[in-house]
Amino acid sequence: MTKTEVRLLEHQRELYGVLIAPEGEGKYPVVIFSHGYNGSGRDFEPMGEYLAENGVAAFCYDFCGGSVNARSSMATVDMTIFTEKEDLHSVIRYIKECGIVEEKNIFLFGGSQGGLVSALAAEEAKEDIRGLMLLFPAMCIADNWNARFPKEEDIPQVQELWGMNLGRKFFMTLRGFDVYQHIGGYKRSVQVIYGENDPIVSLDYIEKLKTVYSDMKLDIFKHEGHGFSEEGNRRVAEMTLEFVRKNRE
Repeated sequence: MTKTEVRLLEHQRELYGVLIAPEGEGKYPVVIFSHGYNGSGRDFEPMGEYLAENGVAAFCYDFCGGSVNARSSMATVDMTIFTEKEDLHSVIRYIKECGIVEEKNIFLFGGSQGGLVSALAAEEAKEDIRGLMLLFPAMCIADNWNARFPKEEDIPQVQELWGMNLGRKFFMTLRGFDVYQHIGGYKRSVQVIYGENDPIVSLDYIEKLKTVYSDMKLDIFKHEGHGFSEEGNRRVAEMTLEFVRKNRE
């Protein structure tokens, strides 16, 4: 396989990613991996390598401001769900033009907060996205923070969470936001993967996805939480390859 570092300049910020491709010339289907809160593209590089060994390209990247360890630019206090959505659209544009992928076979894969972002982006780029995979997607984010800060005057300038500082704009942009009103127009295949012991995202949020997606399959992994074991991640990698092969045009 080959690994190529990529830097994209859009929206006055620089996004860092790695394009992982099978050996040899040609065009391949591709999976774009979007990481979770305070994660990075490194989280999914082993999965991307597995795909490349089996004839599928992968793009793993760091959201701008999405992590204290991000290789992309921008402060974490300037990140919002919607700046991350802009980042993903930038990646989609790059992938369509990079020359080594099958333009009709671009797949999105998002974990946790990256799952929420991927669902929102797929809605807006539905003609470009062949399939959507969501790993314990954090569809609860807006509800959680709006409950935490019921009034605008409750919202701080900076809020620390899990080792990362969020800015006021992160919470302000979620005021009154109902994610289920912004997804569902995507009619192609959706695969959702969830751990039965997830302490972050309740099953209710996952089950509700069935009411908006017309072609959705849900797999619930026993003994897994929000973040899977090595064995669980291997299964997810195998399912991702199978999903691409099944839905490839």
